[in-house]
Amino acid sequence: MLIKNKSVAIIGGGPGGLTLARLLQMKGVQVKVYERDFDKNSRVQGSLLDMHQNSGLAAIRAAGLLEVFKENFMTGADKTKIMDEDGKVWFSDHDAKSDENFEEEHFRPEIDRGTLRKILLNSLNENTIVWNSHFLSMEKENEGWMLYFKNQPAVYADIVIGCDGANSKIRPYITEIKPFYTGIVMLEGNIPDADVNAPEINTILRGGKIMAFGNQKNLLMGQKEKGAIGFYASFKADEDWSSTSGLNYSDKSEIIQWYKKMYPGWNSIWLKLFESAEIPFIPRPIYCMPFDQYWKPLENVTIIGDAAHVMPPFAGEGANMAMKDALHLSECLTSENYSTIKEAIAGYESEMRKRASSAAEESVKNGEIMHSETALQSMLDFFGSFK
Repeated sequence: MLIKNKSVAIIGGGPGGLTLARLLQMKGVQVKVYERDFDKNSRVQGSLLDMHQNSGLAAIRAAGLLEVFKENFMTGADKTKIMDEDGKVWFSDHDAKSDENFEEEHFRPEIDRGTLRKILLNSLNENTIVWNSHFLSMEKENEGWMLYFKNQPAVYADIVIGCDGANSKIRPYITEIKPFYTGIVMLEGNIPDADVNAPEINTILRGGKIMAFGNQKNLLMGQKEKGAIGFYASFKADEDWSSTSGLNYSDKSEIIQWYKKMYPGWNSIWLKLFESAEIPFIPRPIYCMPFDQYWKPLENVTIIGDAAHVMPPFAGEGANMAMKDALHLSECLTSENYSTIKEAIAGYESEMRKRASSAAEESVKNGEIMHSETALQSMLDFFGSFK
């Protein structure tokens, strides 16, 4: 095996990095994961993750974690309602869709990000994760890399794999290509104990997801663990909107006034999302890597997930692509079909870029459709095609 007796440093402990660590350890590889979170109890932010058959679920199966995944996924959270600004339900699959069918092509079970992290952490060898490791830089040393951290001593690794997200600090060592702004901002909010704090919305949601469309804007929401609801106001804006809007994202009254002005004419039920949310709200400008990006492979460093191909969330591909990356990279690095590590990395990167480009292009296209004048009808046509 090419990486036998080689030390592998994974920078970032998200779904992609932890999946990669699990898959490599199953082959006996020496792996350390350097994660900037203080410890395993740090809060994991974001909406639920829907796992796709040929990517996220494929990696979970390969990691030997399907059964524990089945015990922990959120039954029914993949069920969807499509609504308009008036609160009218135009589509619902709640009564037609089964709660569990892991063999069905379009079944996309949802799981809380924190729960998935816990499953992956529990699958790793003891002391695999080096917490509180804020990566700063690295430099070539002998045949590998010396890694420097804000909170930890420097360490040496033969191979470095960047799994450190959209703002990756590993990516610049590989390519100067930067993501482009898609023209869309998503303002994130979270409602704890929604049955108490937002009972009307909670009843409509029914433990699933809602996509509401109107006036080229969206409200997107879904069930989270422990009775919470996560939601996003999604709209087109200038790239610097987050910093120039003048909003204090920790002032709920300001956000409510902004919402009323930004979403005029929307039914009062949607206002309850903002009235019930905890603070702060989080603005998220949406970026995407160029569809034709290319770089020459290096001998002992590569990237996966958002570090390699950040994309909009409008096809649900982000975490799935990261876990598919982990699966394919682990196969390449432990394969007997390559004569050097550089060739194995090149094999992975070539397939990854092609696959991710297709997913990113679909995500950008979906984002445009969802913020168009015909968004509601387009989404009804899309979901109706699965009947």
